[in-house]
Amino acid sequence: MDGNGRWATHRGKPRIFGHQQGAKSLTRIIRSCPEYGITHLTVYAFSPENWHRSALEVNALMRLFQIYLRAYMGELDREKVKVRVIGERSRLPNRLQRMIETIETKTKNHTRLVLQVALNYGGRDELVHAVKTMLARHQDTQTQALPLSQNDLAAALWSNDCPDPDLLIRTGGEMRLSNFMLWQLAYTELVFLPQYWPDFTPDDLGQAIAQFQGRERRFGRIHPEHNGIESNNTMQSESNPNRTHTLETTFGHPRLPSTHAVKDSI
Repeated sequence: MDGNGRWATHRGKPRIFGHQQGAKSLTRIIRSCPEYGITHLTVYAFSPENWHRSALEVNALMRLFQIYLRAYMGELDREKVKVRVIGERSRLPNRLQRMIETIETKTKNHTRLVLQVALNYGGRDELVHAVKTMLARHQDTQTQALPLSQNDLAAALWSNDCPDPDLLIRTGGEMRLSNFMLWQLAYTELVFLPQYWPDFTPDDLGQAIAQFQGRERRFGRIHPEHNGIESNNTMQSESNPNRTHTLETTFGHPRLPSTHAVKDSI
């Protein structure tokens, strides 16, 4: 969801106007996800580095988050969307923290779509949090004897109950991860687009998914056709051998296997 502020500046508008239009674009994308068969959507709404922006913009963003939750809480609940917020919440306004707790509780049993919002989230912060969590769980064990594995670390992440993203889309012309889901993106396909987030449409999402489906995902392996093995359309993730990636089509549109992430630095 990158480029809201620049989108507004190019139109002679204040940056917060771009964020407001970006929120409308997010609503359109959320509504289109079930049509594409998307089961998990992660959006990067605010990073720790964004606190360095002007107090005027930061305060406006915090108000916008609250306005958005208040306006769409009912629709998200009716459409069976489960909302999760990942990141360090303690610095967020108290009212916003209470609203997050309310919508998470209200939607916790929904399964049609999982909407994961990264708010005051940093990938490095998440890894530090995960390590501290693991150490706390084994505080009576000597460090060199800790029975830790990749699965242990993954289980301690803020996003621990969501699968790793299959596809990351970043708008706004930037071609970097910017501290977003550094652990989870190990085998994620990346798509970088020049348009700013307010101009991103469900059709653009479909085109990105089609690009994703055109890629060969080997996860470090040799393609079956090159290895004398009969080919099929399912491959298992090297990082999680129990998780499969199957390419399908539904409603005439390319279907994303399991998770779609949108990078945003607002």
